[in-house]
Amino acid sequence: MRLPILLIVFFLRFFNAEAQIFDPNNLGQGMEDPIQWEARVEQENDSIYQLVFSAFLEPGWHLYSQEEVKIDIAPIPTAFTYSEAPGKYELVGPTVEPDVPALYDAVFEADITYFEGEAVFKQKIKVLDSTDLLITAEVYFSVCDDEKCLPPETERFTFNIGENQVEEGFTDLEVSDKDQRLTEALHIDVKGVGGVDIADEKEHNYTTIFFLGFIGGLIALLTPCVFPMIPLTVSFFTKGAKTRRKGLVNAIMYGVFIFLIYLLLSLPFHLLDSLDPGILNNISTNTTLNIIFFVIFIFFAFSFFGYYEITLPSSWSNKMDDKASSFGGVIGVFFMALTLALVSFSCTGPILGSLLGSSLTTDGGAIQLSFGMGGFGLALALPFALFALFPNWLNSLPKSGGWLNSVKVVLGFIELALAFKFLSNADLVQHWGILKREIFIGIWILVGIGLLLYLFGVLRFPHDGPKSKLGKGRLLLGIATLAFVVYLVPGLTNTPAANLKLLSGFPPPLFYSVYEKETEGPLGLKAYKDFDEGVAAAKAENKPILLDFTGWACVNCRKMEEQVWSDPEVFDLMQDEFVLISLYVDDRKQLHEDQKFNYQKPTGGIKKIETIGDKWATFQTLNFRNNSQPFYVLLDHNMNMLNQPVGYTPDSEEFASWLSEGVEEFNAQ
Repeated sequence: MRLPILLIVFFLRFFNAEAQIFDPNNLGQGMEDPIQWEARVEQENDSIYQLVFSAFLEPGWHLYSQEEVKIDIAPIPTAFTYSEAPGKYELVGPTVEPDVPALYDAVFEADITYFEGEAVFKQKIKVLDSTDLLITAEVYFSVCDDEKCLPPETERFTFNIGENQVEEGFTDLEVSDKDQRLTEALHIDVKGVGGVDIADEKEHNYTTIFFLGFIGGLIALLTPCVFPMIPLTVSFFTKGAKTRRKGLVNAIMYGVFIFLIYLLLSLPFHLLDSLDPGILNNISTNTTLNIIFFVIFIFFAFSFFGYYEITLPSSWSNKMDDKASSFGGVIGVFFMALTLALVSFSCTGPILGSLLGSSLTTDGGAIQLSFGMGGFGLALALPFALFALFPNWLNSLPKSGGWLNSVKVVLGFIELALAFKFLSNADLVQHWGILKREIFIGIWILVGIGLLLYLFGVLRFPHDGPKSKLGKGRLLLGIATLAFVVYLVPGLTNTPAANLKLLSGFPPPLFYSVYEKETEGPLGLKAYKDFDEGVAAAKAENKPILLDFTGWACVNCRKMEEQVWSDPEVFDLMQDEFVLISLYVDDRKQLHEDQKFNYQKPTGGIKKIETIGDKWATFQTLNFRNNSQPFYVLLDHNMNMLNQPVGYTPDSEEFASWLSEGVEEFNAQ
């Protein structure tokens, strides 16, 4: 009876393992440059021309549509601007972008239109006078992969229409003494570590989904559709065969075929994935499908409660049974395994539906689903093979009875809770505001209370037998459920305890809340938005500096703040031991005119520094040879790095250890 409650936990803990590698001997490896732009002119007739912009992206990187996405944390839309030349030319319509459907973006957790590989944009113009006609076009954009976004950049092209030539870059700009002086002012002469490169290496952890599938298979074994079949089937093979060896081989083959049948169920999804690698994310995370999953899970839940049965047509199982009897041998064993899969569908179907929905809404696609289905099939198959090898074990099995129905009802409550995750996904994308974080958690608390009342015999369902004395299994599971409900209660508050780390990433994010949130700093921390002000405060308080390169559109930055910074140990260290300086590299607020300048890139190009975001993004690349966020650096007042910088660090203990290491180094000076 303890297994069902574990299913809740394992459904919440899908993740991709991420490792950070620090290499102090290779400067510049932290710099990303995953996009290249080209432009050309295409003439349609004497007066109509097309300005064509082509973006080439490295695998895994996204360039976003011109359409602004109205979500709390959104990607920066691509924007085109064109110089004015009255009487010389006029724009014909808007800039046309590739016509692609919106897909689920793992970074922003919403359906967003983005481009991969190559994206071509076209702007039609009507030329009124081509004499000495120069058109300057600027592209403002930002690119992201599945972990991070880079600061926004501006690419400039100058089109000479008469000569059909295009010049790339800010060729009309020069670097003046003022520009050099302001560039030099951004240098802080960082010392103390030989390099500051961070390379993120991401790998799928398929072990998690396999183990989840295995747990689901074990739970399916405890349902009324499967459990009684174990002794009957094993006895058939061991006693009905001509020799003991033949019976053992048949029983083992039976288990192997059960495993293969469930593994083969994932094959259609591989075919879909091969036709379009993004289709599984798209079909499994769009609003309509999330609502469909919500309805299906509610339907499954009430089936487990006993109000109706979900069964496949009886003719299917009868035909498979007939095939098993007529063929005999290996083929007959296969059809017996297929018969089990069909007749047990009323119990295994909802669990498989949960596995399917959860697998395809994570970043793993068909391969991840195969691991889950394989784990499920293996858990179902093992008992038949093991009990055939050791038939005496059958005597230790508990007798079938009302406890099997109790398992189904517990699963029904779990299905009911999971259903609201899919409705939450749709709500977040569409901004309906009906399932804010506290409302979602409140629903889970009500579901938990319902399960608690059932386990203690207060709540009854159609297939429950007469009331009996509260057993040890129900009591233990009831205590575990009560503990889980109590754990959820702080999630209704507007306090650091509302984070609920066990459920990290499963309920709606902290900012999607019924409460007004502090905007001065994450989690109410004091955060300086200007580097010089922060350094002055650190000197005055005699504290080390925690330099936080972040972005308003940086999802992993929010995850760090909500899931790692909220850890009590991390929070206390940041609040008591450091001065936090948060520099937003995508802040589009304009600098004062006397602070704007032209920056000469190491590659030779020139970048206009016009916004606060431009300034801090350049500050990061100049001093730390890195341009991705989040990026954290610990400094003393003399700009000595106290330890090696880190990027996205989802392990709060690891981040706390990193902070403590910096404090010890600072105090030792």
